[in-house]
Amino acid sequence: MAIADFHNHLVPGVDDGAQTVEEAHGGLAAMHESGVRTLVATPHVQASLTRQPAALEARLAEIDLGWATLESQVAPLFPDLEIHRGAEVMLDTPEPDFSDARLRLAGGPFVLVEFPYMTVPPRSERIIPTMKLAGWTPIIAHPERYGGVDPELGIIGEWRRLGAFLQVNVGSVLGRYGTDARRIALALLDRGWADYLCSDYHARGRVAVRECRRRIIEIGGEEQARLLTELNPARAIKGEVPMPVPPLRPHRGLWSRIRRAFR
Repeated sequence: MAIADFHNHLVPGVDDGAQTVEEAHGGLAAMHESGVRTLVATPHVQASLTRQPAALEARLAEIDLGWATLESQVAPLFPDLEIHRGAEVMLDTPEPDFSDARLRLAGGPFVLVEFPYMTVPPRSERIIPTMKLAGWTPIIAHPERYGGVDPELGIIGEWRRLGAFLQVNVGSVLGRYGTDARRIALALLDRGWADYLCSDYHARGRVAVRECRRRIIEIGGEEQARLLTELNPARAIKGEVPMPVPPLRPHRGLWSRIRRAFR
C-alpha cells in the first residue's frame, strides 16, 4: 500500500493547519503512520490575490518560508516520504490566474480549488471552462461538504461534465462532517463520480485514510480503494488525468449495511 494525498495543511505557520515545526512533524508522522508515502502540502490561498501581483507575491513569500522550514527541518526525518508543494485555492474571483506554479499541485496542470464559505455560489460551473481554456484543470475539494447542493447532485454532475475532477474527504465518508456530507460522499462513490479520496488533514487528531480504505475494502471495494487513494492521487501529482473509478455498488440488500458501517 502506497497512499498518495494531495490535500492537507502541514506547512507550518501559514494557515489553519500546522502552526509550529513540532505540529508539522507530528502531522507528517501521522500521515506516514497511516500509509501515506507521497503527499502535496496545500495551504490556503485566495484566488482573488492572483489578480493583485504584489499581494499574491507577499502571500506566496509567506508560504515560501513555511515550505522551506518543512522541507529542510521536517521532511528529512521521513526519508521514504515524497513531499511536494501546492495550494488549496478559494475561488473568490471568476477569473483566477494560476500561472504561478506554486499554486498548482506539484507545479503541474491540476489546481485544487474550493468554493468560498462552504457554499456553492451562483453559476459556479462557469469557472471550469475558463480554467480549462487557460490550460489548468480544476480538482474540486470536498464537493460533499458544500451547502446548496441539490438533492439529485445536479450541480456536481455539471462540474464533472465540464471537465472538473472531484476530491472527496475521507472524513466525510466516515461521518466526521455530519450526516449530509456522509450521504453525498456515499452517493458520489455509489455513482462512480469520486476521483480521489484525500485527508484534508490539519495536523490534529488521527489521519482517517487507512480507516476509510479498510471500510471500503470490507464491502467489496478493493479496486475502488486502490484507485481513489493510491493510483489516482499519484497520477494527479504527476499531471495525469485519473483512471475511471467503478461505482461502489454492492449486491442488492447490502447498501443499508454499508451506510450503517460508515456511521
